[in-house]
Amino acid sequence: MPRHPDPDLEQRILTAASRLWSRGGEKALTMRAVAKAAGTTTPTVYERYQDRDDILRALRLKTRRELYSVLTPTRTLSEAIQSYLKFALDNSHAYEVLFDGVGRPPSLYEPWPSFNLMRTRLAEHLRGTTGQHNRLMLAIWSLMHGTAMLIIRGGFEGALRTQAIHSCLDSVETLLRARGRSKMQVYSGPKWPSTLILGEGELSRLGNGDKGRKPAARRRQ
Repeated sequence: MPRHPDPDLEQRILTAASRLWSRGGEKALTMRAVAKAAGTTTPTVYERYQDRDDILRALRLKTRRELYSVLTPTRTLSEAIQSYLKFALDNSHAYEVLFDGVGRPPSLYEPWPSFNLMRTRLAEHLRGTTGQHNRLMLAIWSLMHGTAMLIIRGGFEGALRTQAIHSCLDSVETLLRARGRSKMQVYSGPKWPSTLILGEGELSRLGNGDKGRKPAARRRQ
């Protein structure tokens, strides 16, 4: 009898890959190891993904879509931050993969829908355009990510975990209130350069003379 396709296979492959990467980084993430952890064969993994980078890209895009779907129903920046942290902590392996090298190609040139949504929430809260709040959004993003990674990698539990989450929320609220009162941005260094563009897919660039480019073409799964 012909074998029926396994509808859960790709999910198992990506889940296995995220766990392997989280435990041992690039050295642990081989196609053979992924196949073994996913309960399938190495040729079967190659039928769906060209190589390790292809698996990581698929995992990043999948995680970004899932995070965005969690944030979309929120109506305020505070709700979005709480949902963001919950997602990160509930999906710690995939979250760590998502942010490994996030500011470098090819990740830099991939969609960042959640970053854009939260930047829009910030602009709605403070008024103005999203471009006017890039630096503040980066500060808030740093607070969220730092909190998530401290809890994940630091093994925060119980009261310490709760305090870390609320410290992040309170700090963001303090930043927003201070910005709302002063209406001015304080700069300890250079202002946000027009050549530094985040969350715009192939148009993104780091402001170092790079012009942005499309990520390398990949076979669609």
